[in-house]
Amino acid sequence: MSVSTRSLTVRVVLFARYAEVVGTEACCVELPAPATVGDVLAAFKADLPAARDLPDRPLCACNHRQASLDDPVGDGDEIALFPPLAGG
Repeated sequence: MSVSTRSLTVRVVLFARYAEVVGTEACCVELPAPATVGDVLAAFKADLPAARDLPDRPLCACNHRQASLDDPVGDGDEIALFPPLAGG
């Protein structure tokens, strides 16, 4: 019996302070399927050493909708990471 390993490519977009800390506004992460938003975040932090300074549970969106770390992701999805928001 053969086992097929499928991989996903997910685009990670960073905003404001997170983009400054990491040194880029966007990049792509490749990881094995199935995967969650949390898996993308872990792979992103492993690929980019500067990303390790980001919080463990940042505010996330998947394809322009708020997402939690256990939400599934698919090939070609976009994960956006937002720093804490403040308003006035």
